[in-house]
This record gives sequence, structure tokens and C-alpha cells, in this order.
Amino acid sequence: MFLDFYGFREQPFGVTPDPRFLYLSPAHREALASVYYGIDAGRGFMALIAKPGMGKTTLLFQLLQQLRPTARTAFLFQTQCDSREFMRFLLRELGCELQGQQDLVSMHEEFNRCLLQEAHAGRRFVVVVDEAQNLDPTVLETVRLLSDFETPQAKLLQIVLSGQPELADKLARPSLRQLRQRISLLSTIAPLPPVEIARYIQHRLSAAGRKDATLFTPTAVRMIADLSEGIPRNISNLCFSALSMGCAYRMKTVDVGVIQQVAADFDLTNLRSEAGVASFRPDTMTLTEAIAESQKATQLPMAAASVAGRDGLSSKEALAYLQDIVQKLKTKQNLTN
Repeated sequence: MFLDFYGFREQPFGVTPDPRFLYLSPAHREALASVYYGIDAGRGFMALIAKPGMGKTTLLFQLLQQLRPTARTAFLFQTQCDSREFMRFLLRELGCELQGQQDLVSMHEEFNRCLLQEAHAGRRFVVVVDEAQNLDPTVLETVRLLSDFETPQAKLLQIVLSGQPELADKLARPSLRQLRQRISLLSTIAPLPPVEIARYIQHRLSAAGRKDATLFTPTAVRMIADLSEGIPRNISNLCFSALSMGCAYRMKTVDVGVIQQVAADFDLTNLRSEAGVASFRPDTMTLTEAIAESQKATQLPMAAASVAGRDGLSSKEALAYLQDIVQKLKTKQNLTN
């Protein structure tokens, strides 16, 4: 581990959404302020949509940290579920004891009691749903119905939906028009420009206990910017691998050569299946389609020549032999010598 070698108190490029390591770029700061304002103004529904790896979850943890002194909060990330499971997850997150197999109506009543208790105590109630792009449209409709809990004066519940661009695809469906109309604030996070990438790296190094700003050379940082496409998760992965490699080589400064080697290690080109094999899709391809792909990839006449040379057959006999095998495969016959 490189912590001692580089003088860190803790891992600077970890994968957990720790708000202490959140770098508030102008885009992140604007998104956080927008969602916070929507909650403070009682707008009801807000959405945060951005590409994977942009730091949405970390930003939401920072938001909840700011809200907890004055609000009851719930954070849900188990989104591959049905409506009943969603309500169970929500009530458990709120600390409600569920007795037996309650139906949706009973769970809605229990949730409404929680809302009224918080309203009487003068506290806001905020539910954050992360990875919301995984929610089935029927569950999204259940989420919409939660916003119906309100008094004549105010919304009792503030809901933040956070997800990847696929969430926008779902919200654009005609069947979810009512939910889309209720989202009063829509925020996003753009990839970091090169100057912000350098600040992101330095912020995380400093948060981990490293004060020296010369750990990565300027050319190394520029290459990280090019390779990462401005996505924070990519930046962290590249930096973690570079520090690991630099420590192995006993290099006190990470230069562009180390980043080039890390980039080569991240390159999947040489690890991908060959073109003919990659086109085979066992989950969707029928046997007939697989045979057709196999014929294209293997070139029966060339294979026949190989068989002829090996088994003493003429090229014509070998080709007929292979075609017979293919025909048996098509009809799912057993192969015998």
C-alpha cells in the first residue's frame, strides 16, 4: 500500500461516497445549491441526472448531511424492486417496525403517520432515491403518489430522484407525464474541464493528508485529463493505479510515463474477444444463427483443406464431411464418427 510511502493519512482515491473528499467544482456547487434551494422552497419533486461516475451519490450525502439537523431524511438506493418492496425499504429506512406482510395501503398509512408527526414537529421530510433510473415505471408511479401527502399550506414531503441519463429517458415517456410535470427543478453535473481536474486531484490529496502539490507532474495531470474525459470516478481510478505503480517503482513523483503504463493496463483492446467470437450472443442468438456466424468465421472451404490434410481425404470429400456436420447441428442431431 502506498499510504506510508507518499505520506497519506488515508486513501485519497477511495471508492466510497465520503463527503469529506467531495470536490465542489462549479458544476457540483450549482447542482447542490439547486437541489437544496428546491427543498428549502418546498418544491416537492427535484431530479439530479448525470453520467455515471460524476459524483451524484457523494453530492447527495453532502446534501443530507446539511439537512439532518432540521429535517427527517431517508436515502434509498435499492431500486430494482416492485412497489411493495420500495415502500418496505422506505419504511425501514425511517425506522418503522413492519408487522408481517403488510399490503400497500397499510404501508402508505404508516408512511402518512410519519409525515404528519414530522410536520407537527416543524421538521421537513426529505426522501432521496439514488439510482432512480432502475425504477420500474410502476414504482415511479408509486413515488409520484407519495407526493400527494400534503396540507393546504405546504407539501409534507420533498423527493429527490437521482440517476443516470436513462432516468431522463423514462421520465420522457408519455405514461409518466404526470410525474415529469411535478419535477420543478432538474439539475445535472457536467464533466470537469482540465483546470478543475488538477484541482480535484489536489483536493483529494490534501484531504488525505498530503500537502505537497508536486506529487503528479503537470504533464501527468494533463494526460489524466485526456484519459478520464473529466469524469471524477475515472480520474480517481487512474490516480489510484498510478500511485500504486509509482510506489512499486519507488518513484516519489508520478510522471507521464507512469500514466502511460496505467493507460495501457486499462486498455481492454487486447482482452476483447476476437471479432467472430464477439458476435456470438448466447443469451439472444438461436442455434441456426450461431451456425451461420460459425460458417462466416471459420470459412468451411479453408477448414475442409485442413481436414483433408489431416485425415487423408480429398478436399471435396472433406468439404462434404464438414457440411454434413453443420447440417446435423442445424437439425440438432447427435454427432457420431
